[in-house]
Amino acid sequence: MKVILLGNAGSGKTTLAKSLIELHPSARLSLDEVAFSEGAARRQVEDSVADAISFIAEYDRWVIEGCYSSIVEPLLPHCQLLIFLNPGIETCVAHCHSRPWESEKFPSKAEQDANIENLVSWVRKYEIRIDEYGLEEHRRLFDSFQGRKMEFTKVVPDAAQQIIAVDV
Repeated sequence: MKVILLGNAGSGKTTLAKSLIELHPSARLSLDEVAFSEGAARRQVEDSVADAISFIAEYDRWVIEGCYSSIVEPLLPHCQLLIFLNPGIETCVAHCHSRPWESEKFPSKAEQDANIENLVSWVRKYEIRIDEYGLEEHRRLFDSFQGRKMEFTKVVPDAAQQIIAVDV
């Protein structure tokens, strides 16, 4: 299994990645891990891509998830299945409000919660954003990908089982 999950913040990428890994043990990489340095500054895209390529080289089975088109695009030749999670803005916002504490991103749940309005504001701009994080760019990557791909436009409780069933 060599899967890339692409979508807006709150679209369900991490949840789906974890479900896939439970059914089909694989290494997981959140692109947040390679996109930012310890000081929370965005790294050079080339450095982020190099780290992601190193991850791919290290594992036979993997799931990579993120919203960074500039990092995802160079990884697509290594991907067996591209999954675009596009459940709509309101679903993403609801997921943001209900997400558990992400200890790898925030030192405490209180600090994560203090950032929620910034995150929700960012999520709500998905359809009009013209950068690498926006719907237009995600759609371009998905539509141009010549390999196997799936798009989920709503939350599908058994999505991981459906994906595994297509024999990734």
